Formats: sequence, structure tokens, C-alpha cells
Amino acid sequence: MLISLTVGKVDAGVAVLLTQDKRLIEFPSILLPPNISSGSIVDIAVARNLASETASQSAFQSLQNSIFTTFGQRSPSPPVLRCRNATQTSVVLEWDPIQLATAELRSLSLYRNGSKAGSIPRPTEVQSTKISGLAVDTEYVFHLVLRTSAGTYASEKLAVKTHKMTDLSGITITPGVLPAPLRDSLETAVERIGAKLIDTVRIDTTHFVCIEGRGQMWEKAVEMNIPVVRPEWVEGCEREGRIVGVRGYYLNADPRLRQVGPGVGVQNQEGGRQSTQNRNSRGQPQPPPQPQPHPSPGPTESQGEESSHGSPTPARSNGATDDTPASPPPPPPPKNDHPVEPKLAGGDDEHKLRREDGDRLRKPIERAPSSESTEEEEEGGGHTPGDGGSFSEVAL
Repeated sequence: MLISLTVGKVDAGVAVLLTQDKRLIEFPSILLPPNISSGSIVDIAVARNLASETASQSAFQSLQNSIFTTFGQRSPSPPVLRCRNATQTSVVLEWDPIQLATAELRSLSLYRNGSKAGSIPRPTEVQSTKISGLAVDTEYVFHLVLRTSAGTYASEKLAVKTHKMTDLSGITITPGVLPAPLRDSLETAVERIGAKLIDTVRIDTTHFVCIEGRGQMWEKAVEMNIPVVRPEWVEGCEREGRIVGVRGYYLNADPRLRQVGPGVGVQNQEGGRQSTQNRNSRGQPQPPPQPQPHPSPGPTESQGEESSHGSPTPARSNGATDDTPASPPPPPPPKNDHPVEPKLAGGDDEHKLRREDGDRLRKPIERAPSSESTEEEEEGGGHTPGDGGSFSEVAL
């Protein structure tokens, strides 16, 4: 298509062209023929270039596919957190290398029980960390949060519980300079207590055992603030049945600082035996105190108290004197339906009754006569020797 335009004004960069209906068109002056001035008429041909258009669209689509393949198919992955080792007061955590894809790393943070515990330095290089100062036999929940230019990704929550004082499975020992026999005995002791023995100093090493402070591993243990103790420390843990303090087992420590005592098993047995005895003593009723045997008083008030020799001394009546011997109290009458009344005087019957009374009074009186015998005496109306009279009034 051919169009005729009139040049209205020509500037350094842009020329103003006028159409036949007096419309203004800004046109680059560099595309106009040379020696063009105001009032000149130029013919401009306009046509569509399909080949160039197709090539341009193909190039644009290729660029879009490249962007999608590079940035649209892969994204950062959430961290995968694991527990490598746990002790009474510390936890060692580790995770897989972080996958950022094409995103940029912003930060990697560790959270404990929902609160931020700190940021991991050099996240692309460091893949483990150690948390110390924890409480004994306590559960904690950890998780990682990865922040990138493509978004924020959090790991699954990991619950870890610290060990009890009697659980020695979390102890990880690295041996140092030791003679061969001592190293063999150390390996046997470590196996007995359920601990672990490794050959290198790592982040999960809890104790470094040696008898001399030298060597590269010893220097690394000192640099990482790992306790350096003697082999006797393992023996102390085995003897006590729990983890013991390292103060008395340092290389230059005084052996007198070591707490040597019976094992926990022995103490538990003694404590259990004592608690069982105390529980039994509280659960069973105490036997009542046995009363001391003492003579009971007679059926009447006129009967006297026992003498110091164990024989009863009858009380004196109103008519008795100091020189008159007192008569002994009578025995309780036999329990039958027809009580026999004792005779007051005369003959063989009274003499036989008096002898039986003397034999019976030689035995200690164990219990007081019952109320039935007293009632029988009152109903019979009989009087025994010594009731209402002295011993001299009785006829033998």
C-alpha cells in the first residue's frame, strides 16, 4: 500500500508528516530521504512481513519454554529432620542437604517447642547441630524452617525425650591413647553398659577416654569442649548403674574426689526391703500389750488384798484384834442349779471345807468371781468364815 504524506516539520530526530485529511503523524527523520524539508511530499509503502513475524513468535515461545523448564518444574524441598543421639542433657540433630532448586536461600532456623532456638550458620554446608542444657527425662519438640526466595518451607515436627540418669545408651565414647589391654577392657565395659564406641571425634561424641593428653583427636576433643576422662569413669558408671560426674575422673583430677559407693541395684534392693517392712508394719494391727497378772478382789468388800508373797490377806472385821489371825476368803461356790450352803460350825464337814479352802488359796487368783456366784451367795444367805467375825469365832 502506497501512502503520500506532506512533510510539515523536520527536527533532529522526529519529522511531522501530514495526511490529506490534515492528521499529524510523527515519523523518525532518519528514515526519510536526504534533503527533505518542510512542504516536501514523500511516498511511504506499507506491507506485512509474515516470515519475520513467524520467526519472532517461534523465538518467544522457545524462551517461555526455557523459563518454565528452569524455574517452573522444580521447587525447594522442606528439610528432613532426624535425631542422631540423645543424652541426659543434650540432643544431636541432623538433616539432609537442603534442596533449593533455582531459589535463593534466605535463612534456616531451628525451633524448639514452638519458639525459635537459633539460626543455623552456613546452611548449605552444616547438616547437624547439638543442643545442650536440657532437662533430664524431658520431652522436646523440634522442627526446621527454611526461608527462600520461592517461599517458606517447614520440616515435620520431631519429638525427642532426654534420657534418665540410669539410661546409659546415649553415651558415645571416643578412645584416645590407651594400651591394647586397657582398650580391650574399655570396649567390653562399654558394651556391658549399653553405650557406643566410635573411632573419631564427632559432634555426637559425649566423652573422650584416654590416659595421656596428646594426639590430634585429643586436641579436637578439647577444641569441641568434650570431657576428657580416664577409663575408670566407665567403670564408675557401671558400678553405680547410672551416669556419674566427670569431675573426679579428669586426667589431672584427685582420685579422692570420686564417689565410690554401692551400686544403684543394691541401694534399690535395700530401699525396697525397708519400704516393704514399713508398709507391712503400717498395714498389720499392733498386738495389744499383755496385762501383768494380778489378783482380783473377792466377791465382798471384807476380802483383803494380796500380800507381797502372793497369798491373799483377809481383812479384819470390826471385832478382830491385831493378835487374832484373819481367816482367808472363801472360794467361789460351784456353779450348779442348787448351790450348797456352807455350814458355820461343827464337825468333819467344816474341817474338810477349811482344808480345801487353804489348798485353793495357795494358787494365784486369775480372775474375779462372776456376778452369778455373788448372787447365789446372797440368795443362799450363808456366811463364810471371816465374814462378819474373826478367825477365833469359828469352831474347829
